[in-house]
Order: sequence, then structure tokens, then C-alpha cells
Amino acid sequence: MTSRLLLLGAGRSASSLIQYLLRHAPTENWFLTVADVNPAHLVPVLAAHTEYARAVPFSTDNEAQLDELVSQADAVISMLPAALHPVVARACVRHGRHLATASYVSPEIRALHEDAVAAGVTLLMECGLDPGLDHMSAMRAIAHIRARGGVITSFKSYCGGLLAPAAEGDNPWKYKFTWNPRNVVLAGQSTAKFLENGLPRFIPYQQLFARTETLTVPEYGDFEGYANRDSLSYRAPYGLENIPTILRGTLRRPGYSAAWHALVRLGLTDDSVNLDNPETMTWAELVEAYLPTSLIPHLDLAQRTATYLGLNPTGEEMDRLNWLGLFSDRPVGHAYATPAQLLERLLAEKWQLQPHDHDLIVMQHLFEFELHGTTHRLTSSLAVEGDDATHTGMAKTVGLPLGMAVRHLLRGEVPQRGVLIPVNADLYEPILDELATDYGIHFHEEEAQ
Repeated sequence: MTSRLLLLGAGRSASSLIQYLLRHAPTENWFLTVADVNPAHLVPVLAAHTEYARAVPFSTDNEAQLDELVSQADAVISMLPAALHPVVARACVRHGRHLATASYVSPEIRALHEDAVAAGVTLLMECGLDPGLDHMSAMRAIAHIRARGGVITSFKSYCGGLLAPAAEGDNPWKYKFTWNPRNVVLAGQSTAKFLENGLPRFIPYQQLFARTETLTVPEYGDFEGYANRDSLSYRAPYGLENIPTILRGTLRRPGYSAAWHALVRLGLTDDSVNLDNPETMTWAELVEAYLPTSLIPHLDLAQRTATYLGLNPTGEEMDRLNWLGLFSDRPVGHAYATPAQLLERLLAEKWQLQPHDHDLIVMQHLFEFELHGTTHRLTSSLAVEGDDATHTGMAKTVGLPLGMAVRHLLRGEVPQRGVLIPVNADLYEPILDELATDYGIHFHEEEAQ
């Protein structure tokens, strides 16, 4: 009997997922419908697979079409923006269809748990990279430590989507977009919460990028990590309710955070106020508008900005700001915008992944645990490079775990119903094994006392 799969959204992170689904469609007896706002780019991808795949145009604001597509499927995979998942999830519950996504469990999704159980539906969330592979790999390590009799006292987990060293070139930020640019610009805009030595720690957004930790990943060198918004919510899913130290964070190359902190201090990441600006306003005029008039007038704009921020005018932070063109006569190009919207527009060009670029996914877990009276430290690291600007490391590490989770779901190997994340060994173990065996995606572990 044919299982009908519906994939909603075929953007930049869906390439590896689509490849995986097409690879297994003949043997798993799937028929795949890919629904996207602009399916033309899928024609060459699906051309050799027309007997078990098709593409259809789809508008996210057409709920009648969504309802029809969901009703015709056995399982739905959503790669749409996270804000659209609740309406998709409600349609899945209404029609008794399973759903899988790579996005976080939102309060709206969590509220559907009982209805999904009653409908016999699984809403399988957080099955991508982060969230997703972070859960799976951390849970495997936690299980192994506990099987040895270890008691975990500290857990830190960091992840980042960056550039492979060969693609960094003369980009002083050593960063380009491999994910939603808006999410990057607005990253961290609430207080970060974590535990350290049994005490709560809070970092407000204004200080977040000034407080980083240095990590080293085998073969790829040093990175800096800053804390994510809420690390405390991971204690219960990981079974670490009584752990003294827990922190989750984001990785960037050294120097990124200090320069981003300068953008925060200038006010250019603010998304709460409309500037009522003309599109012809230049970046120099925008930055000038944020500086106090009391600064020494004979200095040029870059020097006055450095003085205001307390930075070395010829230092690395100012080099990065100069490289972006913040002090240039380039028009901002967007009228009646928030500062964050203008910054996103600028970065979307400066940080665009070029066809020859290779991205790099880095994840690292840092455990401390007591075993037979001795403190042990376990470091588990993952590094995955992309093949090109289409088949990125981000696409691999988001799409492959998600595709594998759907495969197990359709095989009847995920009996749980309601809202789930992949923290059960019967789901994460086969996915981690398949990633390692078939795709060479695996964690490198080092333990020391």
C-alpha cells in the first residue's frame, strides 16, 4: 500500500531532505507531493522521479488548499516558517495525519497534545539540527554516562552554522547566512537564562554578545559561544532536573560577537521602532543619527563611532563594521523600516552564500560527571561541511534527521502519539546510526579526568 507524503516548503534547507525522500520512495512505497510557493525550481529535481513524486504550487495563506493537501496525505512534513506550524498542525489533527518538523515545540503546538492523542496523531517536532541532532546526540551521551554509573554535574551544548575555512576568504566576520537571515539579526533578543554551579544566571540582551566562552573543535580550531535564551527548559526532557550547571549556546568564529555587540549598542538590531526613513537615506546618515552630537566634530564618522563605542578606531571590531559598509554613502534601500530590517537587507547581500561556498555546521557538547569519586570530562564534537551553496551542511543536518524520523514514523516504529521530540532511544539511536553509516555524520568524543 502506498504511503502519501506531503512536504510543505522547499526552501534552501530542504535540498537534502528531498533527496532523501526521493531515494527511499521506491523501496518504502511512498508518493511524495512537494508543495511550494514557487515549484518551478523543483522540476529538474523531480524530473527523473515522476512515478513517485510531484510538485504543486502552494500559498501559505490559502487554508482551503492546505486543508485539501493535508487530507490527501498520510504524513505531512513542514519546512515552512515556524509561525505557520500551528495552522498546519491543526489541519493534521483535524484529518488524523501525522506531522514532522524541524522546529521548536511552541505553546500553540504543545496545546494540541491531547487532541493529537485523541486523534491517534503524532506531532513529531524538533527533528532537525538544533533542535534535533542536539537532543539525539546529547541523550545518547547521557545514557552512556549513566550506564557506567556516572552522575552528570555539568552540561553545556553549543551549535553554529558557519563557513568552512576555505570559504571564509577575506570576510572578517567569517560568517554568511545558511539559515533565515531575520533569525540571525534578531538572535538573542531576550534575557538568556542558565544554571552555573547551582545558581541561576541571567544575561540581558545588551550584554549577551560581550559574554562568550571559547571552545576548540578538532580540525577546525577555536570558536566562541554565547548563551541561548532559555537553557533551563532542557532539564526535564533530558532528565537533568537536578543538574548544577546547564547552558546551551550558539557558536561563531572569534571576534564575531564583539563586533555584533557594537551593532547592538548602536541600536541597529532593534526591531521595535519604525524609523520613518526614506529609502534614499545612506548608511552613513543612519549611523550618524544614532551618535550623540557632543562627539568631537572634526573626526570622521568611523572615528566618532569608535569613540562612542569605546573601540580602537583601527581595531578588528571597526574593521568588521567598515567591511559591512556602515559608514558609506550607500542607500539603505528600504523606506519606513526598523533598524533590524535595514541591517538584514544589508547583510543579506554582504553575507550571501555564493555558489562556490561551502558552509560548516559545528556542534559541541561538554559534559562533566562524577564516576567512582573522580571528575570526568567528556567532549563530543560534530563538524559537517556542505557540498556547495545548495547542498549545504545546514541542509544535510536539518533535512536528513527529519527524513529519517519520518521514515520510522511511517513504518510504525514510533508508537507514541501526541507532541513528541526525539529524546527516546528507540528513535534517536537508529537515526544517529544511519547518519554515521550512510552519510559519515558522526560525533567525535574525547574523555579526560
